[in-house]
Amino acid sequence: MSPEPIIYGIIFVSVLLLVEGLYLVVFGKSISLNSRVNRRIDLLEKGNDREKVLETLRKEREQHRKSLRIPILSILSDRAAKANIAFSPKALILVMVFLGMAAFVLLTIATGASVMIRLGVSVIMGYGAVFVWLNKKANARMSMIEEQLPDAVELMVRSLKVGHPFSSAINIVAQEVADPLGSEFGIIADEAAYGMDITESLAKMAETIDMQDLRFLAVAVSIQQKSGGNLAEILAGLARVIRARFKLFRRVKAITAEAKWSGMFLSAFPILALIGINVMQPDYYDDVMKTEYFIPACLVVGGFLSANYFFMKMMVNIKV
Repeated sequence: MSPEPIIYGIIFVSVLLLVEGLYLVVFGKSISLNSRVNRRIDLLEKGNDREKVLETLRKEREQHRKSLRIPILSILSDRAAKANIAFSPKALILVMVFLGMAAFVLLTIATGASVMIRLGVSVIMGYGAVFVWLNKKANARMSMIEEQLPDAVELMVRSLKVGHPFSSAINIVAQEVADPLGSEFGIIADEAAYGMDITESLAKMAETIDMQDLRFLAVAVSIQQKSGGNLAEILAGLARVIRARFKLFRRVKAITAEAKWSGMFLSAFPILALIGINVMQPDYYDDVMKTEYFIPACLVVGGFLSANYFFMKMMVNIKV
């Protein structure tokens, strides 16, 4: 068995680690999801003006939304917007170019492939590494927001029940909740302080993060302001619904875990078996490879494996 596929895998993992290394070198730990003090408070404590902090946070949140109409970058821009990556779109393109160049150099050193193959593989690795990294960051951030939202809504409920106005309740969440939700509510609090309507800010945040529960929050506040009612009771009910949905989602995830791992195993086992056979007995398929049915049989098996993967994914993808 040729060692080149293994070398390609090692190079891709190296390029993927290089993305995270570049991000840490440029921004360090100043942009972290698990920081107890959210980034907005940290910037304010460093002596930055409130208006400047608002401008910085809004720029980071909106910069990738402008690239959603570009066909090649739209997928990356969507994940980058949800991950709230501090890299600008131009910097992200430069990172992809740098990673492609690094992959090309590593492929040149470690493999004997032709120049065209190395160029094609390096482009795929540069784009793929950035996508995998952004997807991981986006999923982690969205998961943390889902966990933080019920507590943030309940904090607003307690603030409203003791007599604070809704703008003060938003400001309390911005001060007490960690990132990523703390800075998002901090943007709303600052926009309200400079005259922007809170319901409009909430709707904009829900659209940017693209989360159903945040849309429920924005709609509930908007309806209450137009028709009246006890906002504390409305938000308390919303918090119970969000927490119940989150609990149900966790239960569905636990129930479907076996089927999900079974699908992954059934999809990966034939490939692992093929690799194992080639390692232990390299000439095992020599006779059948010379027949005219070998390539069609490989295509049929590949089609069945792909169909198995997608059908198993569809079966366990239950919407809550």
